[in-house]
Amino acid sequence: MSRRSGQYTMNHDHSKKIPDGASFDRSGSQDSLDELSMDDYWKELENIHETRGNNHEERLALVVKEPDEGELEEEWLKEAGLSNLFGESSGDSLESMVFLSTLTRTQKAAVEKRVETVTQTMRKRNKQHQIPDVRDIFRLQNDSKGKVCDGSEPSAVRTSENKNEAHDGTKGPKFSLGTDEQKSLLEDMPSSDTDINLEISFAEQAANLKDSSAGKMYKGGGGDTLLPNFRLPKDKTGTTKIGDLAPQDMKKVYSLALIELTALYDILGTEFKQQKAAKIKTKDSGLFGVPLSLLLEQDQKKVPGTKIPLIFQKLIAQIEETTLETEGLLRIPGVATRVKGLCQELEAKFYEGTFNWENVKQHDAASLLKLFIRELPQPLLTVEYLKAFQDVQNLPTRKQQLQALNLLVILLPEANRDTLKVLLEFLQRVIDHRDKNKMTLKNVAMVMAPNLFTFHGFGSKTIEQSEFAMAAGTANVMRFMIQYQKLLWTIPKFIVNQVRKQNTESQKKEKKDKAMKKLLKKMAYDREKHEKQEKTSNDTDVPQGVIRVQAPHLSKVSMAIQLTEELKAGDIVARFLSQKSGNVQTLKKEEVFLYEIGGNIGERCLDDDTYMKDLYQLNPNAEWVIKPKQS
Repeated sequence: MSRRSGQYTMNHDHSKKIPDGASFDRSGSQDSLDELSMDDYWKELENIHETRGNNHEERLALVVKEPDEGELEEEWLKEAGLSNLFGESSGDSLESMVFLSTLTRTQKAAVEKRVETVTQTMRKRNKQHQIPDVRDIFRLQNDSKGKVCDGSEPSAVRTSENKNEAHDGTKGPKFSLGTDEQKSLLEDMPSSDTDINLEISFAEQAANLKDSSAGKMYKGGGGDTLLPNFRLPKDKTGTTKIGDLAPQDMKKVYSLALIELTALYDILGTEFKQQKAAKIKTKDSGLFGVPLSLLLEQDQKKVPGTKIPLIFQKLIAQIEETTLETEGLLRIPGVATRVKGLCQELEAKFYEGTFNWENVKQHDAASLLKLFIRELPQPLLTVEYLKAFQDVQNLPTRKQQLQALNLLVILLPEANRDTLKVLLEFLQRVIDHRDKNKMTLKNVAMVMAPNLFTFHGFGSKTIEQSEFAMAAGTANVMRFMIQYQKLLWTIPKFIVNQVRKQNTESQKKEKKDKAMKKLLKKMAYDREKHEKQEKTSNDTDVPQGVIRVQAPHLSKVSMAIQLTEELKAGDIVARFLSQKSGNVQTLKKEEVFLYEIGGNIGERCLDDDTYMKDLYQLNPNAEWVIKPKQS
């Protein structure tokens, strides 16, 4: 029996063994994974099983519940913030109606598909709830035939809504929501296969390119350099990163990202299913095997505001302290008995500050880091989305795989997302020293994939069932996450624009509702009078084409800024920082940012390359404030 065959006896099917020297199928997402890097994967998997075998403590397996018919769709609608479309709470709530009005065609099709399944399930169960007809969910005012898209041929269905015109007939800011005009823009826009278009819905792009030759897979053999050099074309209104938006807007982003990801998977013929874990008893203190949220609560008592587990930070620091040039770093495991002893000692002494880190060798620290990830009671990529992360490998093109990963990262809980970000940044630093440590992107991906994608009582079973294709596929997903990590933390512009449109429509409806209430008539009159006076005063203070920027934390607390075609957010911050006087706190350039607040966004931190005149035209009612970014 070959060594690799021996490692893979976990399949319990000896007919599946692969002899030494057998070549792997290099088609699809496996096209650049060679024999050597697959060996790294099986070695790591063997190390994981040995570690678990040496641990005599009984571990509770994570049980994934199989959802009942319709339950999956109900959960999906709840997650998307649309639970009022069915059941006892069904009704036309203002918030949901505004939300639905901002969806693209493909997003609407995804919602309709789930509502229809829930409706049919409820009828089968004879539930005595108000059940909406799926055709009533989206009332397309401009569709004379009253038809809705059924999702079967999304590229052939068109609506005439959102043509840069508000419902009252007035012109408003232009938002990209995947309509006819946006389809035309997509077709006319000169872009290369490596440009990531964030202005048009990913699902809309997939629908428009479904039958064209533009969506071909990148093929190629071995090296890391063969991965496409994907890039984000510069957006004049600024790139929005995760963490740049206020919580109320991020809640909307989450709902939109879930619907968009589902729509993308629907268009590409990949089943999207959120898993659900049964509740299991977990440790309520300690370091290893403690839920991430609980661990952070524990750590925040020691270091207020920390977002990354302290033990996780310390293990990375310990690995880097020696040198990242050590050959076989991450690949060569520490001594199993020593690692187990260190683990027990850390549990007892870490928070007391009495643990002696000088005893921890570099390879032991790397093994402890991987152990920490594996021992989390639920996967770092979460039970809900682990399968969706795995299924990224099944999408037809690398660009679509990257788009799906982008949406999945947005959907992760904040603690998981922050920890993943720190991990990926560390792995990239390891790869940066590949000339010395011999750890290329492929090697690192192969070693780390089993730690993120195999899971006791859950992930390992999935690997057994799907065998080698799943192994190579998850390693390739790991490779993508490392290579394109800077792109993954970007919130697509079309989603930000949908949030802006939701905010605008909500404000309009709120004003309309207030105007109809007689009890508020006098208050509204007084407010309008005050606002009119204030507007007149402001118009005097701030001429046309000028914005007033506030900077309460800096020496110069307010300044009128003339907008020009080339003026960027970074220029405004620099102008304020050059004014140093008084006793006000002095901050450095990298510590403060210009914020767009109010208007059609809650709050948004601007990147330095944002062209202010273009953004002002998109959100003319915003306030502009320079302040430190909250960590």
